[in-house]
Amino acid sequence: MEVSAEEFEALVAAALEAVPTEIARLVDNVVFIVEPDAPVDDPDLLGLYEGIALTERDSHYVATLPDRITVYRHPILRMCATRDEVVHEVTITVVHEIAHHFGIDDDRLHDLGYG
Repeated sequence: MEVSAEEFEALVAAALEAVPTEIARLVDNVVFIVEPDAPVDDPDLLGLYEGIALTERDSHYVATLPDRITVYRHPILRMCATRDEVVHEVTITVVHEIAHHFGIDDDRLHDLGYG
Protein backbone atom coordinates (compact mmCIF):
# COMPACT_ATOMS: atom_id res chain seq x y z
CA MET A 1 0.00 0.00 0.00
CA GLU A 2 1.34 3.42 -0.89
CA VAL A 3 0.28 6.61 0.92
CA SER A 4 2.33 9.79 0.69
CA ALA A 5 3.86 11.28 3.81
CA GLU A 6 1.52 14.27 3.55
CA GLU A 7 -1.59 12.11 3.18
CA PHE A 8 -0.49 9.89 6.08
CA GLU A 9 -0.04 12.95 8.30
CA ALA A 10 -3.54 14.05 7.31
CA LEU A 11 -4.87 10.63 8.35
CA VAL A 12 -3.18 10.99 11.75
CA ALA A 13 -4.67 14.48 12.10
CA ALA A 14 -8.12 13.13 11.20
CA ALA A 15 -7.75 10.36 13.79
CA LEU A 16 -6.87 12.99 16.40
CA GLU A 17 -9.85 15.11 15.43
CA ALA A 18 -12.11 12.08 15.84
CA VAL A 19 -11.13 11.64 19.50
CA PRO A 20 -14.17 12.68 21.56
CA THR A 21 -13.87 16.23 22.89
CA GLU A 22 -14.29 15.15 26.51
CA ILE A 23 -11.22 12.91 26.14
CA ALA A 24 -9.19 15.22 23.91
CA ARG A 25 -9.44 18.10 26.38
CA LEU A 26 -7.81 15.89 29.04
CA VAL A 27 -4.72 15.20 26.92
CA ASP A 28 -2.06 17.35 28.54
CA ASN A 29 1.42 18.36 27.38
CA VAL A 30 1.71 15.93 24.45
CA VAL A 31 3.13 16.37 20.95
CA PHE A 32 2.18 14.06 18.09
CA ILE A 33 4.86 13.12 15.57
CA VAL A 34 4.81 11.06 12.39
CA GLU A 35 8.04 9.27 11.50
CA PRO A 36 8.64 7.17 8.41
CA ASP A 37 10.29 4.23 10.15
CA ALA A 38 10.15 2.58 13.53
CA PRO A 39 13.32 2.12 15.59
CA VAL A 40 15.79 -0.39 14.14
CA ASP A 41 15.40 -2.66 17.18
CA ASP A 42 11.58 -2.85 16.68
CA PRO A 43 10.90 -2.34 12.95
CA ASP A 44 7.24 -3.44 13.14
CA LEU A 45 6.30 -0.95 15.86
CA LEU A 46 3.27 1.07 14.79
CA GLY A 47 3.30 3.75 17.48
CA LEU A 48 5.08 4.76 20.64
CA TYR A 49 4.16 6.78 23.72
CA GLU A 50 7.08 8.34 25.58
CA GLY A 51 6.45 10.36 28.68
CA ILE A 52 4.83 10.38 32.08
CA ALA A 53 1.26 9.09 32.06
CA LEU A 54 -1.36 11.30 33.67
CA THR A 55 -1.85 8.64 36.35
CA GLU A 56 1.83 8.95 37.37
CA ARG A 57 2.11 12.73 37.48
CA ASP A 58 2.39 14.41 40.84
CA SER A 59 3.24 17.83 42.26
CA HIS A 60 6.80 17.48 40.94
CA TYR A 61 5.52 17.48 37.36
CA VAL A 62 6.40 21.08 36.44
CA ALA A 63 8.35 22.63 33.57
CA THR A 64 8.51 19.21 31.93
CA LEU A 65 9.11 18.64 28.24
CA PRO A 66 6.01 17.36 26.43
CA ASP A 67 5.25 13.68 26.19
CA ARG A 68 5.65 12.30 22.67
CA ILE A 69 3.31 10.13 20.69
CA THR A 70 4.94 8.89 17.52
CA VAL A 71 3.10 7.11 14.70
CA TYR A 72 5.29 5.15 12.28
CA ARG A 73 4.19 5.32 8.64
CA HIS A 74 6.04 2.47 6.92
CA PRO A 75 5.16 -0.29 9.41
CA ILE A 76 1.48 0.62 9.14
CA LEU A 77 1.63 0.71 5.35
CA ARG A 78 3.40 -2.67 5.24
CA MET A 79 0.59 -4.36 7.16
CA CYS A 80 -2.28 -2.83 5.17
CA ALA A 81 -3.56 -3.81 1.73
CA THR A 82 -6.11 -1.02 1.23
CA ARG A 83 -6.54 2.64 2.08
CA ASP A 84 -9.45 1.73 4.37
CA GLU A 85 -7.15 -0.59 6.32
CA VAL A 86 -4.60 2.23 6.64
CA VAL A 87 -7.27 4.61 7.97
CA HIS A 88 -8.42 1.96 10.45
CA GLU A 89 -4.90 1.10 11.64
CA VAL A 90 -3.92 4.77 12.03
CA THR A 91 -7.03 5.34 14.13
CA ILE A 92 -6.35 2.29 16.30
CA THR A 93 -2.71 3.33 16.75
CA VAL A 94 -3.58 6.90 17.73
CA VAL A 95 -6.20 5.71 20.25
CA HIS A 96 -3.78 3.09 21.60
CA GLU A 97 -1.02 5.64 22.24
CA ILE A 98 -3.38 8.22 23.74
CA ALA A 99 -4.60 5.47 26.09
CA HIS A 100 -1.01 5.02 27.30
CA HIS A 101 -1.00 8.75 28.11
CA PHE A 102 -3.98 8.01 30.37
CA GLY A 103 -2.09 5.16 32.04
CA ILE A 104 -3.84 2.26 30.30
CA ASP A 105 -1.48 -0.66 29.71
CA ASP A 106 -1.19 -2.98 26.69
CA ASP A 107 -3.04 -5.87 28.33
CA ARG A 108 -6.11 -3.73 28.99
CA LEU A 109 -5.92 -2.23 25.48
CA HIS A 110 -5.88 -5.73 23.98
CA ASP A 111 -8.94 -6.60 26.07
CA LEU A 112 -10.68 -3.50 24.68
CA GLY A 113 -9.77 -4.33 21.08
CA TYR A 114 -7.07 -1.69 20.67
CA GLY A 115 -4.10 -4.05 20.73
